[in-house]
Amino acid sequence: MSSANQHYRRDADALGQFGQFGGRFVAETLMPLILDLEQAYKQARSEPNFIAELDRFNAEFVGRPSPLYFAERLTEQYGGAKIFFKREELNHTGAHKINNCIGQVLLARRMGKSRIIAETGAGMHGVATATVCARFGLECVVYMGATDIDRQRDNVARMRLMGAKIVPVTSGKGTLKDAMNEALRDWVTNVDNTFYMIGTVAGPHPYPTLVRDFQSIIGRETHSQMLEREGRLPDSLVACIGGGSNAMGLFHHFLDYPEVQMVGVEAAGHGLDSGKHAASLKGGVPGVLHGNRTYLLQDDDGQIDDAHSVSAGLDYPGIGPEHAWLHKEGRVEYVAVTDRQALDAFHNCCRMEGIIPALETAHALAEVARRAPTLPSDHLMVVCLSGRGDKDMPTVLRLMEEQA
Repeated sequence: MSSANQHYRRDADALGQFGQFGGRFVAETLMPLILDLEQAYKQARSEPNFIAELDRFNAEFVGRPSPLYFAERLTEQYGGAKIFFKREELNHTGAHKINNCIGQVLLARRMGKSRIIAETGAGMHGVATATVCARFGLECVVYMGATDIDRQRDNVARMRLMGAKIVPVTSGKGTLKDAMNEALRDWVTNVDNTFYMIGTVAGPHPYPTLVRDFQSIIGRETHSQMLEREGRLPDSLVACIGGGSNAMGLFHHFLDYPEVQMVGVEAAGHGLDSGKHAASLKGGVPGVLHGNRTYLLQDDDGQIDDAHSVSAGLDYPGIGPEHAWLHKEGRVEYVAVTDRQALDAFHNCCRMEGIIPALETAHALAEVARRAPTLPSDHLMVVCLSGRGDKDMPTVLRLMEEQA
């Protein structure tokens, strides 16, 4: 390990910060819960029994390891880098979200919590939460924006089938930000028996760290799979970013390897100059939201602006604080892709590889389409296929009809 790069692998500091980002900006009522969670996680992560149980559920329930797939036809089409998909969409429930939910539900059980709450945008975190709650017999309440309920009806049905109570959120724009607001309000008023299962690398410390750690299995598997297949590490990694858990899951293991380039892809919506996007790094400024300091879309008075993305999972006006720090440090390159570019990449992946990606993932694939042709044929590029596109078919079909 290069000593010059060791600092990238550290945890947040004693205040829960990555540089100037992160922290714990929560109601006084929640501080004892946050501190208890931090202590429980510190103990669990070092206990062989907890790790063994997590490994067992990842293998037998989630279906890990997820495959590393050579996208041969896309590689031929672009004529540049050799493109691989890390296929998280083949996990149980159809996305990377289950990695984190398995870890958190095991923590909740250790802490004696009987009620789980969560927020969800695209619904995949809600489905994963409902799934693990059903598996362990825990009460499950999922907060979801009314806008997202309408565009993600299949996932709403899946959650209800597994016994989850869905609470529609009509405040604000009725999307992920608003759902997270309501989940935090619930947590404040139900502190004794409730565990808040945050779905991304955001929120008050220690959530960004523990979610990252549970998701980092993506990068660890990619490392060993690339060595087995190609005999060396990948040259670049590409992943979409809303809050940023799939990207951090892929990136974190490789932060010590300066030769591995990393690209996070935000949602540019209708364009960065349109005012209708969700690119908090490319178009935002530092501020505080949902318990942490990070880059946010906000006006001159500090009021949070509405985000926009064709993808419900990227429709969030902030980003995880570790991503904000890596952006500030320059370790990861962050770019933005429009709705139109993502939709084009979505259709191309369907036709070229026979894989229907989530619209979130399609943002990463659009950046692959732009970048791969400029690279040499021996360049090894891995893109995280964070989720499958079944949930997005109503949105895609509606847009196809409008364009017909």
